[in-house]
Amino acid sequence: MLRLAIIGRPNVGKSTIFNKLAGKKLAIVNDTPGVTRDWRDAYGTLFGQPITIIDTAGLEEAFDDSIQGRMRKQTEAALQHADAILFVMDGREGVTPADEHFASFLRKQKKPIILVVNKCESQKASAAGLGEAYSLGFGEPVSMSAEHAIGFDDLYEALSPYFPEDKDDIEHESEERINMDALDDIEGMEEYIFEQEEIDPEKPIKVAIVGRPNVGKSTLLNAIVEEQRVMTGPEAGITRDAITVDWEYEGRKFKLVDTAGMRRKAKITDYIEKMSTEDSLRAIRLAQIVILVIDANNLLEKQDLQIAEHVISEGRALVIAVNKWDAVKNRSDVLEETKHILSHSLSQTKDIQFATISAKNGKNISKLFYKALQTYEVWNKRISTGGLNRWLARMESQNPAPLVSGRHNRMKYITQIKTRPPTFALWVSRPDELPDSYKRYIVNGLRRDYDIPSVPIRLLIRASKNPYA
Repeated sequence: MLRLAIIGRPNVGKSTIFNKLAGKKLAIVNDTPGVTRDWRDAYGTLFGQPITIIDTAGLEEAFDDSIQGRMRKQTEAALQHADAILFVMDGREGVTPADEHFASFLRKQKKPIILVVNKCESQKASAAGLGEAYSLGFGEPVSMSAEHAIGFDDLYEALSPYFPEDKDDIEHESEERINMDALDDIEGMEEYIFEQEEIDPEKPIKVAIVGRPNVGKSTLLNAIVEEQRVMTGPEAGITRDAITVDWEYEGRKFKLVDTAGMRRKAKITDYIEKMSTEDSLRAIRLAQIVILVIDANNLLEKQDLQIAEHVISEGRALVIAVNKWDAVKNRSDVLEETKHILSHSLSQTKDIQFATISAKNGKNISKLFYKALQTYEVWNKRISTGGLNRWLARMESQNPAPLVSGRHNRMKYITQIKTRPPTFALWVSRPDELPDSYKRYIVNGLRRDYDIPSVPIRLLIRASKNPYA
């Protein structure tokens, strides 16, 4: 499959082209230059032809350790993964000195280059820019307006010499990528997809890395994959898009998702940060394992707990990474405090797994993933219906439900209706009269007797049908 990198200076419409080819809004699009900072790839199609598209940060004339310099390094890294380059310029502004500078840089890459003149929805306004584009020396430019979906047929013609010839391989690879990206494609179907994924162990486990700004999420992802895959730095809020990276651990495939830092809603005033937060929430909703990264020096603040509660309410498998452990002095005290806060502030989910790590130094990363996979196995746990009903009879005999108008509120039947997270349906004579304390009694009994720690348990109360009605 052709891997196509979309390159250009900031704010020329690269992410808009990326979203159009992907067929969905994956990258954040805004008029502010420099919104995209890390490179990301996705499966896309162009008139039925499958391609892998790579969105990149705007090429900057910076070679230092500033944010712009680090963005440039990310773009250069993306070029190493590309088979062809889509060089995008703004047709309204014409050829700028920056375009000429980057054209010289791209010629040295020795890869096919297709020049795209974007924002050409008005032929009159863009005619001058289209004429100037010939001066860059890349042959006939492709006139496009990505926002208005104009010119994609011309883009197909320009790319056609670089498409693979073996159609069988293309179909097999595209089908595989569609399966891998299915979690991103379908809104509102997450639980169904996760249930189906359980059948196929070859499908990757999707892991979202979340947390407050500047706790080390991107550094953790780089430490996991052992390369500088996403941009890091001392500044808070560097990551904006949710970046997905494929990875393997002990023979199992993973899709790691680095997300933007999540602050309290009251503090979010910037539109781009709002979009980034929505992207992070979506990553949680579509994940199977969520690693919540916290700062060991600012242990489990209110926002950390709110993120954890959101992950639990979504039914995801939660693991906590206590980062920056190398900077902690009183480690035994911090460990005790962590256990105390988790047991009291997140008491609805018992014994949440956590690992102390140093993402910067790559310490205890294997331990973190070992605990994540342990939690994942519990999250997938299934219990036989026969054993559950014998267990329910014992639980009811030890502690019957409160009487309703002097009559027993009988527990009729229980069964596990799904995994991910473990979900049980309990049929009761009078479900509306069953108190919350008794529901907690049943849930806590399930945790204790069937060894279901660290993951949410859902209990659905249903009414038994009256045979005489």
